[in-house]
Order: sequence, then structure tokens, then C-alpha cells
Amino acid sequence: MTDSTPGKRDRLVAAATDLLHRQGVAATTLAGVATAADVPPGNVYYYFRTKDQLIEAVIEAHAEAIRGMLATFNSHRTPKARLQAFARTIGAGADLAARHGCPHGTLCTELDKRDDGLDRAAASLMGIYLTWAEEQFRAMGRRDARELAVTVVSVYQGASLLTNTLRDPDILRGQARWLHRFIDSLS
Repeated sequence: MTDSTPGKRDRLVAAATDLLHRQGVAATTLAGVATAADVPPGNVYYYFRTKDQLIEAVIEAHAEAIRGMLATFNSHRTPKARLQAFARTIGAGADLAARHGCPHGTLCTELDKRDDGLDRAAASLMGIYLTWAEEQFRAMGRRDARELAVTVVSVYQGASLLTNTLRDPDILRGQARWLHRFIDSLS
């Protein structure tokens, strides 16, 4: 492999991530991804033989990004502070959610209509959020940690959907503030 090989693959995955979020799965083509990544269309097949393989790589990239974001919250000393940092972060993404929805939630919703393994792979993205939030609530000594984690992720995803549907970023911002207060009220 040459030095440019990882760059091309990374550009293809980044372009596909963006296009899948903005356009959706059906409207995104390998040729469109190649153009957006500034890679000759024939080169796509060197890295990804099918669109599904590219989608798998996008799901893996999303999983890495989610884990990376959640890891940044570890600098906060308490699980409550980590959860509140999460709430602030989702509120900061309100403008993007108003335009295109949550990149993870919309991909999960689209791929859930399929029954080819990509549906379960995409669902794992929500699992990362749920597991992390449950760990935080368990560290707080909460017996209802799983239920609270579902609440946090549900508020995030539901507010993202409404924000996108109504094109109103204030919905997600408001729900992020509510989530922050809700977490603060827990002992």
C-alpha cells in the first residue's frame, strides 16, 4: 500500500458519513461518495466492493466517534457531571439536528427497515449510548440505572427527531436543558 491509501479510504468513509446523513441511504451512491471524497470512481471498489461494505465502515466510524466523545466526559470527576456534560453536548448539536436529524438516529431508522445485518450493526450505535449512560447511573448507585439510561437516550433521540421534523433547534436545546436539570435532581 502507498502512503495515500489510508487517506483515500478515510476520505471515502468521511464523505459517505456526510452524504448518508444529509441525503439518506437510498440517495447516496458510490459514485456520489467518490466525487465528494475527490477519489476516482473506480477506486472506490478497491476499498469497498459494495455500498453495504461502505455503510459498514460508516457505522464503525460512527461507533468510534461516539466512544471518543463519551470518553471526553471522563475528565469530569463524577458520573452526574459526565451525564450533564453529555446533555450540554447534545444541546450544542441542535442546529445540525434541525437540518438533518441525528446522524446516528437517522441512520439507525433507515437501516432498521432492512433485515440484512446492517440493521443490527446500526442499532449497536444506540447500544453504545445506552451502555455508557447505564454505567454512569450505576456509578451513582442507582438501581434503576437501565431505565434512566433509556430515558436519557430517548429524550436525546426523540428531541432530535422533533427538532428535525419541525426544523426547530430550540426543541433539542430545551430538552438538553431539561435533561441537565433532570440529572441534577437525581441523588
